[in-house]
Amino acid sequence: MNMMDMFGKMKEVQSRMKDAQETLSAVTETGESGAGLVKVTVNGLKNVLKIEIDPDLIRPDDREMLQDLVVAATNKAMANVETKAREHLRQATEGLLPNIPGLNLDGLMS
Repeated sequence: MNMMDMFGKMKEVQSRMKDAQETLSAVTETGESGAGLVKVTVNGLKNVLKIEIDPDLIRPDDREMLQDLVVAATNKAMANVETKAREHLRQATEGLLPNIPGLNLDGLMS
């Protein structure tokens, strides 16, 4: 592959990555904790979109438990969307990048 071909491929990779990043805002995942009593929905850009809390959990004497459940649900949602975003970006660059040892595209999602 000559240099011009490489530059063309890199430009295409850059374009596809930009498109993939833009579409990640539409990718959503929800994490649940407390058997579904707390739900947190995030998008592929790792923005929290919605927090749902069962009304029965909203009691002043159980504030710490509620906080723990929100944290757990948020962490699950973030892990779920991270997996989905990696797959989305992998598909966007499939066939464009050679298998280069040490090349890690994960930083492009942050």
